[in-house]
Amino acid sequence: MGSAAFFLTCMLHSLVALTSGALMMFYTNEIFVFGHGPEIARKLQGSTPHDQLLIRTSDSFSGLLLFAIGFLLFMVAFVKDREFQSFFAKGCILLHVIMALWRIYFEGKLEDLAWDWLRQVVGDIVLALSWVFLVVYSWREKYD
Repeated sequence: MGSAAFFLTCMLHSLVALTSGALMMFYTNEIFVFGHGPEIARKLQGSTPHDQLLIRTSDSFSGLLLFAIGFLLFMVAFVKDREFQSFFAKGCILLHVIMALWRIYFEGKLEDLAWDWLRQVVGDIVLALSWVFLVVYSWREKYD
């Protein structure tokens, strides 16, 4: 029997990933303006038509990848094996921590994104903490 908390956590993360991925694929410019402001959004679009095409293509593929991750999380939510759930949650924790470290070491050095990295690192840590709470909750269920 699987954990209901695992199902809810996967569904929540799936909803966030599916929504973010769809927005990245179809509303990239609006997301950049909302997240970074209009001035930086113009800089992130590129200066030449060729650069703009490459950046839009890259952003669309990034959104597609995020959408696929959301779909994967949706499918994994229905797995009932507790050992797999624990393994998967630990992998998600590692993934979010690595993403936070990448933002600290890479995005913090980019002039246009330097002011934004702290907010995104906090978001990555919050997402990792949701999986940490799930692992702790599963230990409580396992040893009670």
